[in-house]
Amino acid sequence: MTPIVSLVGRPNVGKSTLFNRLTRSRDAIVADMPGLTRDRHYGMLRMADRPVIVVDTGGFEPVVDTGIVHQMARQTRQAIAESDLVVFLVDLRTGLSPQDLHIAAELRKTGKPILLAVNKAEGRHGHPALAEFHELGLGEPFSISAAHGDSVPDLLERILAILPPEQPDEAVEPVVEPEAALPEPGATPAPPQRVHSLRLAIAGRPNVGKSTLVNALVGEERVIAFDMPGTTRDAIEVPFERDGRKFILIDTAGLRRKGKVFEAVEKFSVIKTLQAIEQANVVVLLLDATEGVSDQDAHIASFAVEAGRALVLAANKWDAVDTYGRERLMVAIRQRLPFVSFARFHSISARTGAGLNGLMKSVIAAHAAAYRKLSTPKLTRAIIEAVAQQQPPRVGPVRPKLRYAHQGGTNPPIIVIHGSALDRVPATYTRYLEGQLREKFDLTGTPLRVEYRSSTNPYARDD
Repeated sequence: MTPIVSLVGRPNVGKSTLFNRLTRSRDAIVADMPGLTRDRHYGMLRMADRPVIVVDTGGFEPVVDTGIVHQMARQTRQAIAESDLVVFLVDLRTGLSPQDLHIAAELRKTGKPILLAVNKAEGRHGHPALAEFHELGLGEPFSISAAHGDSVPDLLERILAILPPEQPDEAVEPVVEPEAALPEPGATPAPPQRVHSLRLAIAGRPNVGKSTLVNALVGEERVIAFDMPGTTRDAIEVPFERDGRKFILIDTAGLRRKGKVFEAVEKFSVIKTLQAIEQANVVVLLLDATEGVSDQDAHIASFAVEAGRALVLAANKWDAVDTYGRERLMVAIRQRLPFVSFARFHSISARTGAGLNGLMKSVIAAHAAAYRKLSTPKLTRAIIEAVAQQQPPRVGPVRPKLRYAHQGGTNPPIIVIHGSALDRVPATYTRYLEGQLREKFDLTGTPLRVEYRSSTNPYARDD
């Protein structure tokens, strides 16, 4: 098994900064304010060609037993329980605090190997202030600077020395698709194909139940679900497997209207959410059935479509709405989200788990549609049939001629149509072609791009 190292400490001691340094990424949001990280955040680093999972945790306050801080502590305890090593981070600038003593006492009870790292020690290695951290009873304090990288390589060497020795079964082998056909006798076998996880982003306004949906799909309290808007501030990736299929769930921060984004931290959260949508294979836009469809829901859907991501609509809290409210919601979806009519709709309850099976089937179908391979003969035949059923309108003395088509890309599918005078094809006819192609090739759940390439007349005079 790949070893796991958790970064634990009170708020604002630099855990996320060290996480980014170790993983050589900017996955964790970093700002000079306490309590920014709330959920467990996983990343990968390699030491001496050995993979190690690093877990960034929220500020640990073990003595608080209510509110969001208590939920953060539960996440940290879960990270500690699954770790092979805990790096306990403290702050040299602020010195030893009573909270550090509480955390140390709880860590000692776990029986896990603990490495005490004193952060923010720029230029102060061997400083007398380090001596007070001996009071924690966790061995020799090791001073580092996560922000500047001072002594971080030495910290990595200490981590490697403490971790259990690497087992032979830790090597990662390529996975062969189960439906791969056996090669013919005497034929050269095809190289094994690695199975990629489907990246699924859960997006929506604050407090619509995104984290509750993630926890329901995973089957554990993987992210904090709290009845307070803005609980999730980062884009949290959660790998899981369902019915033999591998997924990476991305729980995103709720997107508010631009006028309501006040804090710089919240602006970073918005950026991370938009990046998560762009990097996803499929996006589930989660609506609140009790509140209807807002302008912000339309903005999120529009961004997903512009990014070309496959999309599934889900109305959460369906069990909390009466028949009249459900009818109003369906009318609002048709009126305010007509540009995502290609997406399947599901009514669900993340709290009870109702409707999740159908939702995941639509996610898989949307992913398949987004990556579908379409042959040139079939596409050309479909275009010819669509033109025979309804020709493009004449513009002046010229009628556009559609001759053949081929696929120009996937995710989203791009259909390139060749012919003459295609710059005069109106948008209404393009939408007609999209509908015909979507029905012909079962492209439900994904945006579709139609591009035109007009041939030039070699006899035309260039006056």
